[in-house]
Amino acid sequence: MDKNIDIATESRTNWFERQFKIKASGSTIKTEIIAGITTFIAMSYILFVNPTILGDAGLDKGAVFVATALTGVVGCLATAFIANYPIAVAPGLGSNAFFAYPVVLGMGIPWQTALAGVFVASLLFMLVTVLKVREVVINAIPTNLKAAMAVGIGLFIAFTGLKQGGIVVGSAKSFVTITSWSDPHVWLTVFGLIVTVALLARKVPGALFIGLAATAIMGVVTGLIAMPHSIIASIPSLAPTFGVSIMNIHNVFNVQMAVVILVFFFSVFFDTTGTVIGLAQQAGFIKDNKMPKEVGKALFADSTSMIAGSVFGSTPTACYIESSTGIAAGGRTGFTAVVVAIMFVLSLFFSPLLAVVTSQVTAPILIIVGSFMMKSIANIDWSEFETSFAAFMIILCVPLTYNISYGLAFGLITYPITMIAAGKGKKVHPIMYVAALLFLLLLFTMHELPAK
Repeated sequence: MDKNIDIATESRTNWFERQFKIKASGSTIKTEIIAGITTFIAMSYILFVNPTILGDAGLDKGAVFVATALTGVVGCLATAFIANYPIAVAPGLGSNAFFAYPVVLGMGIPWQTALAGVFVASLLFMLVTVLKVREVVINAIPTNLKAAMAVGIGLFIAFTGLKQGGIVVGSAKSFVTITSWSDPHVWLTVFGLIVTVALLARKVPGALFIGLAATAIMGVVTGLIAMPHSIIASIPSLAPTFGVSIMNIHNVFNVQMAVVILVFFFSVFFDTTGTVIGLAQQAGFIKDNKMPKEVGKALFADSTSMIAGSVFGSTPTACYIESSTGIAAGGRTGFTAVVVAIMFVLSLFFSPLLAVVTSQVTAPILIIVGSFMMKSIANIDWSEFETSFAAFMIILCVPLTYNISYGLAFGLITYPITMIAAGKGKKVHPIMYVAALLFLLLLFTMHELPAK
């Protein structure tokens, strides 16, 4: 009998090695498990932040909670078995804010139609990945403009956090101004911001999640947030959001939605590509400055999860930079991502905790994520006026118009104009001329509703 047990154990070990090449990667199953748990703790804040943000757009919070977890399961398993990378994939923080605030609440687009836009963008992402044309698309957009998009969106997200936390309020005289500090909920946001920033500064693993939890606990202790009735409960229904994207796909065929789809596509495209490259470099997968073929597989896995997420009822996915915590803990194979997927499954039973994650609890996360995205400003060559001015217009107009599409429009329309004026019109890729035309049409056809 002991011999049979040994044979079974060896068989499982051989399967792990064949599938994930754990020993060949210089790792162990124990190390991979620890790395997976570490990564999950670092990124688990999305389970509570995503429903809160999308809930503002009218989606059912319980359904979004389940959609977020299931999308994480699909994304992590796809990365594990397709690319064998220790990279976790789940709905991204940033694209959800774009979905909720400028698209649904700003433009007045129904959330059902916006989800259909996510579905179409995910199909485009899959298409360019399969056809391996991502390099063409990347090269079409100047480096200055790529960097400006990230910076502009980062400022928008940070400004949204300040607004949601009550730190910045409207003003009849100066449009916006600082709060009067009389609202105790504002101080909860300040508390969360200080704690989370301190944790990040000390490089504490899982700083965002710990900061979120600490803020929620402080809110409950001070009576600013009601205590949840329970911690564990049955899994909420996915019915309110499942399949809505497919049922509303007929509503995306207009200029307004074309721009929204392109923004979803490009933000995911560049964010995922950059994150995968950075994490692959950290894990030591890049040899002789050449990307391994698994990178293309990782992008394919991400596009697969993005399609699944849009069907479940969530916003675009992302390869999480928090995967770096698991890599630092020794994770080197897809089994790390499998462990993250298992943790997402277990998390499905903790939906009651959503009640304590208010806008004041998530506001610090949005502000900090906005700061993360600002690092791209270092990639802008300010000495090249014909492209840097267009980049400046994007950075300036995204937060000031409180609309990412309008901000991109000003920049992408400006770019070919300044290039032609500089006698460099032939250097502008045809894709950029088409984009400028689309955004010009956007400015004349899109009537924005007042932001709520």
